[in-house]
Amino acid sequence: MYSPRIGDRIATLDTPSMIVDLDLMESNIHTLMTKLLPTGRAIRPHLKTTKSAILAQKLVQAGATGGCVAKVSEAEALAAAGFSDLHITSPIVGPAKVRRLVALFRRFREIRIVVDSEVGAKAIDDALGEMSGVDGVDAEEPIRTLIDLDVGLHRTGVKPGESAMRLIRYVGGLKHLKIVGVQGYEGHLQHLHDARERRAQCLESMRVLTDTAEAFRAAGYCMDIVTTGGTGTAEICASVPGVTELQPGSFIFMDTDYRNAVGSFYANSLTILSTVISQQGPRAVTIDAGLKSLSTDSGMSECKDSRYTYHEFGDEQGSLKWEDDGDGENTPGLTVGDRVEIVPSHIDPTVNLHDVYYAHRNGVIEEIWPVDSRGKVQ
Repeated sequence: MYSPRIGDRIATLDTPSMIVDLDLMESNIHTLMTKLLPTGRAIRPHLKTTKSAILAQKLVQAGATGGCVAKVSEAEALAAAGFSDLHITSPIVGPAKVRRLVALFRRFREIRIVVDSEVGAKAIDDALGEMSGVDGVDAEEPIRTLIDLDVGLHRTGVKPGESAMRLIRYVGGLKHLKIVGVQGYEGHLQHLHDARERRAQCLESMRVLTDTAEAFRAAGYCMDIVTTGGTGTAEICASVPGVTELQPGSFIFMDTDYRNAVGSFYANSLTILSTVISQQGPRAVTIDAGLKSLSTDSGMSECKDSRYTYHEFGDEQGSLKWEDDGDGENTPGLTVGDRVEIVPSHIDPTVNLHDVYYAHRNGVIEEIWPVDSRGKVQ
């Protein structure tokens, strides 16, 4: 039975395999923590990138405070794997999902949630009320709740102004939800290539967020947590008075989309190891990494060796092509059996396609990590 082990060389792995260069990953973590920890903001990395309790613990050891997930099912998987200091960043709506949240909260009281509607808040409050007394559980302890505010992304979040104030007044009257702060995610700005424009728009989003937090605070509500930010904006957000917590995620591995937007502050530490399986001409080969190994929503992935251009070739395969190097000499040809590393264009959905990370140093596998919340989209 195929079973790679610690101490094996990555050259012995079957392909496609998801591999992580530990030196580069550790450098990414150190770079981010060195930049952000001195600001005094809490760093709560978004684990929709890594989907791994082991990596969540590594981030905490480096200075992070807990983690974020997007969905209840992600929280279930990571808590079951031993990491439960989690903030769920998406509104939780629907009877099945609310029941799962209640069951999760019964076991892991660290869980935090957001709400952006009275309907969603009431359903959670009702379900938590029904939990009281079941199996001796004390439902008097409310779940920590943040108001999710739309700061320009227009994906989730209550609109600023009277709508937000009306919602917090409603939530403040519920018995089983305890308001602890506000969340506003400027996801629409993460990949803006113009650094000045990204900064200007981010500061405007932060003005909306912090002004709303101040209005909530003036109305008598607890605003201990003002959480925001991603890999492309975290440093900008950290410069804004009133922001208390940052949620970067992709920095740990990076991808070509973020690299093209924010530069090479962080290295591409994760690649997909692939094998050339067919020769398709003097300057074209087919590799065994296609749509089931690499996401394409942010464009094509790239070969780590930039002389070769990647394109998907369907579910299971991709192609690599190359030209002369411009100096009158040919780029070294690839042939059947050669190994290549492919850099994902969008890291989060790519990680979600794989079961396991093989973490190596100088080509030797040091650790093997399961992708705990793979496929957890509910």
